[in-house]
Amino acid sequence: MPPMPRVAALAAAALALTGCGIASGDERITLNVLAASSLTEAFEELGTAYHAAARNTTVRFEFAGSQDLAMDVQEREPADVLATADQASMDTVADKVTGRRAFAYNSMTIAVAPGNPRHVQGLSSLADRRLRVVVGGPIVPVGRYATQVLAKAGVAVRPRSEEADSRTVLTRVRTGAADAGIVYVTDMRSAGIAASSVPIPVQQNVTVTYFAAALRASAHEEAARAFVSWLRSPTATAILRKYGFPTP
Repeated sequence: MPPMPRVAALAAAALALTGCGIASGDERITLNVLAASSLTEAFEELGTAYHAAARNTTVRFEFAGSQDLAMDVQEREPADVLATADQASMDTVADKVTGRRAFAYNSMTIAVAPGNPRHVQGLSSLADRRLRVVVGGPIVPVGRYATQVLAKAGVAVRPRSEEADSRTVLTRVRTGAADAGIVYVTDMRSAGIAASSVPIPVQQNVTVTYFAAALRASAHEEAARAFVSWLRSPTATAILRKYGFPTP
């Protein structure tokens, strides 16, 4: 019996990929897209944009950490497209995907409590052991990126906890469980007034690259490849940039 899909944030939207020859007549296709949690709001709006032209194809999104989604692919969870926040996660399933391409970028910032009451000045401030600092775990993209920026700054940090993804790091700061955390720049949009951020200089920062690919095991590989290609379209690019994701 195949593993049950993870209970994750789901967004369902109708999608018509006109001119791609994906569905004809009364044929109905549902594409299951596994996507990094940091893409949630952007992909939900992408779904809405598709809905305006929907005919025979429906897209269902499942959002989680990239490493967990790659594991799902390894375990053959039914899906059609994988979108990760790093190359390493995609590399672990290289033999199971096709048509891989980069479609968006991101960078890192320091999330702090509203108004920055602990007066965090930058990465060097995170070495203060009086601060409750949280980062991503060592095997997850946001954790690896945090390690890279700290290494560039020559800063050693003893985190209070290591989390599964950027959203969880941010939640700990938002709820007062931590004083600071290293997160994706785009995730600060979801924090609203519940958190502030301290920029990381370009010379200490990293470029986060998002990749998407169709799964070879997909029952709708042509439709899946078309969706991946569409992520570089003018419409998709405009939406990604709206949510703070630079694009190729």
